Amino acid sequence: MTRAQQTISIALLVSSLYLCLYLELLPLPPAVQQDIVPVLPFWFLVSFGAWLLFRLGWGMLTFRDTPDAYAELMEEIKMAKADLRTKGVDVD
Repeated sequence: MTRAQQTISIALLVSSLYLCLYLELLPLPPAVQQDIVPVLPFWFLVSFGAWLLFRLGWGMLTFRDTPDAYAELMEEIKMAKADLRTKGVDVD
């Protein structure tokens, strides 16, 4: 099973479970049904965004821990600066 198939399968499972909860096919206490179930998609979206921001921040924090990628990026920056200097752009 490819990663795309796995992602689609999980998304379909989660969305069908949410639809069952939203349409009250699974019995829940009224307070949960009226107060929590309608805001679950927004809660998921905010949590997913927070997780992505954490991953981005962690990647930036530990960027120097990957010496090969760091060296490659520095070399590409030097090449780009040299290319811009040949075209008459001041990069410093």
